[in-house]
Amino acid sequence: MRLLWVIPVMLGVLVIVFTIQYFTPGDPVTAKLGADYTQEQYDALAKEMGLDKGYFGQLTSYIWNLVTKLDMGKSYMTNLSISSEVSKRLPVSFSISMMAFLIGLAIGIPLGILSAVKQYSVIDITLTTIALFLAAVPGFVLALLCILLFCVRLKWLPISGLTSLKHYILPVGTSVMGGIAAMMRMTRTTMLEVIRQDYIRTARAKGLKESVILRRHALKNCMIPLVTVIGGAMAMTIMGSVIVETLFGIPGMGLYMASAINLRDYSVVNGIVLIIALVICLLNLIVDIAYAFIDPRIKSFYVSSKKKKEENGVGAPAAPQGER
Repeated sequence: MRLLWVIPVMLGVLVIVFTIQYFTPGDPVTAKLGADYTQEQYDALAKEMGLDKGYFGQLTSYIWNLVTKLDMGKSYMTNLSISSEVSKRLPVSFSISMMAFLIGLAIGIPLGILSAVKQYSVIDITLTTIALFLAAVPGFVLALLCILLFCVRLKWLPISGLTSLKHYILPVGTSVMGGIAAMMRMTRTTMLEVIRQDYIRTARAKGLKESVILRRHALKNCMIPLVTVIGGAMAMTIMGSVIVETLFGIPGMGLYMASAINLRDYSVVNGIVLIIALVICLLNLIVDIAYAFIDPRIKSFYVSSKKKKEENGVGAPAAPQGER
């Protein structure tokens, strides 16, 4: 059922973005022709680009081509296929986002557990302060500061491009900071609630090691809010790629979208926003499915009433007379 909700959500995103761009001041035809053009040239180019129709005509044509042909159209400025350009740039953005996500996962959750276990200690205060700082500083400000320090001042790292492992350090590092802060704070909060429960005290009274208690009992009961934060952190990393790729000159989806906005290349913007919306919808779907695997109580809601009755022995078919 949740999978079917992706269709109206995607359609709603498409209509909203298309409407905003249609009524935004600026004309792709004028931007492509420049200052000197005649009305005949304008009309011919508008017809070639499919912009001679009205709002509903353009919207209907775009949705029809997208649904029937999976065609996102061509760029107004370069006349290149958007699908082919996206296929080249998507792996770049995906690699940076996945590296940032996995690093944030590997650092944020253990630090959150450590902060909860060492509550009110120097370690806890230090980690909490760092997490609040990382959450408060905008990503683009942190990226600019890192460029000034490590690229301009110290000259340790390259500013732009993506040709070696060094080029990944700053983009991934600046992308991951917000995710680390969010995961650390949520892990600490949920872990503090769990380790005060009665079953944790019972496990300690049985003589179990603290590492076993944290891993087998506490962490499992923290997973529901953590999975929610993890899905949100992944979505924020994807959306933040526009800023990161623009600042560091990375030829990914973010830089492609930023360039299209500057050039009023609305067909490209529509296609990229649609892909980002699809990825976020799929992430939310994966998070919902993960809930069912983590907590059996949630999984039980997806079991049909008939299956529940059969499992409980209610409403089962009666045995034949001879078999009684």
